[in-house]
Amino acid sequence: MAQRRLEVGCGPLLVEDDGVLVRARGIRYATAERFAAPVPAPRHSDVRDATSRGPACPQLPSRLDFVNGPVADGLPRSEQCQVLSVAAPCGADGLPVMVWFHGGAYMSGSGEAPKYDPDALVTEGRVVVVTASYRLGIFGYLNPRADGEENLGLRDQIMALRWIHQHIAAFGGEPSRVTIFGQSAGGDSVMSLILCGETAGLFQRAILQSAPLGLRRGREAMTAAMRDAVSAALGGIAPGEASVERLLDAQTAAVTTAQRFGLIGGFPFAPIAGMDPLPPARDESRRIADAAPRVELLVGCTRNDADAFVAMDPRGQRLHRLGAPGRAAARLLGDVITRRIFRRPALELAKTWTSNGGAAKTFRVDWSPPGAPLRACHCIELPLLFGSPECWADAPMLGPEPHPIDAELARKTRGYWTAFAHNGIGALGSSPLRI
Repeated sequence: MAQRRLEVGCGPLLVEDDGVLVRARGIRYATAERFAAPVPAPRHSDVRDATSRGPACPQLPSRLDFVNGPVADGLPRSEQCQVLSVAAPCGADGLPVMVWFHGGAYMSGSGEAPKYDPDALVTEGRVVVVTASYRLGIFGYLNPRADGEENLGLRDQIMALRWIHQHIAAFGGEPSRVTIFGQSAGGDSVMSLILCGETAGLFQRAILQSAPLGLRRGREAMTAAMRDAVSAALGGIAPGEASVERLLDAQTAAVTTAQRFGLIGGFPFAPIAGMDPLPPARDESRRIADAAPRVELLVGCTRNDADAFVAMDPRGQRLHRLGAPGRAAARLLGDVITRRIFRRPALELAKTWTSNGGAAKTFRVDWSPPGAPLRACHCIELPLLFGSPECWADAPMLGPEPHPIDAELARKTRGYWTAFAHNGIGALGSSPLRI
């Protein structure tokens, strides 16, 4: 792979250039002490190597490995995980920018993962794609310090957007044509970023994929109980002095505690409403009214989003062991939860958006390959957008075939997403998207 020096405002970078794509990986956009707010990474005068994948936040195995297969395995781990990667067409100039925020329940994953490589999006859609990584779990969304800063992962994401605004032109991206997009916790991140007043002007379009919008409210008692569980698990050890392993054990104790709180307990970590930079829940309507006229919105979910969560729940597993009647009951339960947590809130958000003078469109992903055990479940659209068939060959959600990804549908899906980045809602026709 050919390499060359690229002059960027943050300092010169050694990047890959194969004559089709320019790739820069693991670029540090911010630094932060443990449980402290991030600060911009200092400019460097020496050439920094941007040809290797950067670190993921310390994390435990994902609970959705049985759906996606491992995502962040093989990546280095570091609390200094505020890195991003850029892929751009060679010779790009003034192209739209798409910024990806990964899923993983705010506990796992990384934008550096090969499964999120955006090469096809970049080459087919003529866009610049940035994949961002940030603090997760206890490190990013539940500060054990009683007087500490909150929403650290969200603050990291805002710092990444500021870096992009300042420096993406060096890669041929246009900083006034930015689309943020994310799936699951990444889609929820997109919603939080829209609500943050300080992000105005940092993006103009947004895509929410399977964001669990139905779980954003009523989290206060659960969060307080999780804090108590963390304190007990640390056993008097100062959070700044605890080992990474001890902090992850405390995170597990918090997750166990959250399970007492019903459906929201399945999504225990998230930005905390009312903690800077996120407004209180009572102000969300006003923030949406402010954002709608200046941000175009594409929002939706998969047809059977909740099937994966029913399958991981012990009650759902018991249903499956009952044979065909139990499987039918499990699927019915999945449909009910999909409507409540994903589909209905997405439709309501789009309606609210348009009523406030904004442009919004909904989508639904109905596709799943033959033999897919969880139908069109959570994450099923990711292989249509990112990576390669080889990257996704270990994803159980795709069924028993080695590479059952519909190549034509994948091109069409990438075309929808990049058309939106180029020209907004008007490029997608008048009807809701069905994929």
